[in-house]
Amino acid sequence: MTKRKIVVALGGNAILADDASAAAQQAALAKTAKSLVQFVKQGDQLIISHGNGPQVGNLLLQQAAGSTAKNPAMPLDTAVAMTQGSIGYWLENAMDKALADEGLTQDVATVVTQVEVAPDDPAFTDPSKPIGPFYTETEVAAEKQAHPDNVYVEDAGRGYRRVVASPKPINVKESAVVNALVDAGVIPVSVGGGGVPVVREGHQLVGREAVIDKDFASEKLAELVHADLLIILTAVDHVFVNFNQPDQKQLTDVTSAELNQYIQENQFAKGSMLPKIQAALDFVNNRPDGKVVITSLANVGDFLANGSGTIIRK
Repeated sequence: MTKRKIVVALGGNAILADDASAAAQQAALAKTAKSLVQFVKQGDQLIISHGNGPQVGNLLLQQAAGSTAKNPAMPLDTAVAMTQGSIGYWLENAMDKALADEGLTQDVATVVTQVEVAPDDPAFTDPSKPIGPFYTETEVAAEKQAHPDNVYVEDAGRGYRRVVASPKPINVKESAVVNALVDAGVIPVSVGGGGVPVVREGHQLVGREAVIDKDFASEKLAELVHADLLIILTAVDHVFVNFNQPDQKQLTDVTSAELNQYIQENQFAKGSMLPKIQAALDFVNNRPDGKVVITSLANVGDFLANGSGTIIRK
């Protein structure tokens, strides 16, 4: 069987549910690792990416609460790097155990990844990426008073969240490093939280206050490392059209042309499914021989056994 190079983008539910403690997140990742090891068992070359929206938002709140002149809070790009490190550490440990339990000996390594964005990206003047916890209407009013420079919006009917700039990735600085690790038989954890957003200034990369969407960053990485498959793991087994309507329909095999038509019909929610669909389209348009799967972590076994999930092709 030919080895497939696969980028798996973990959704937030693979790391954090309601309990934000380190122990709870490590326990969630232990379950996640058991699912991911199934790819390794069948001989696939795995690259793992992950979100960090709740974690980076919580870290910023912790820093703001304890910030002093002598011990100031770190900027957002640095906070993204910090969560890349902490989540990567947890993932390495979880994968090490899951691999050992299956008698596998591969190493796992986290790459603190810089993702280049355009300095004139319009997202910098139109913040849209939710980070951190959900707030009620009363709580968000207090947050606005405490942090008047922050922007908060209602997020998919679940409450209010802070939003920050979310520019599109144009390059992954460490993509060659990721490929070298894969070639050496190592499982890389990369573009965590969408990567550290940086812009090029001469010979230097400079961090920016932003959070890159992890699905777009995962797509860009998958494109640059010439992956065969991009798997975007989310909360549902399939993508649906007419979602939550009496005539809702799950998508199984779908083409890029069909998805473009569904986008025209506003079938996908902007804050949740639409970015995943757009990332999938970017990948199959740039890698016509590749494909994308959108499914849930719980459905990984059924996908591997039966091809279950929403499969997107050019």
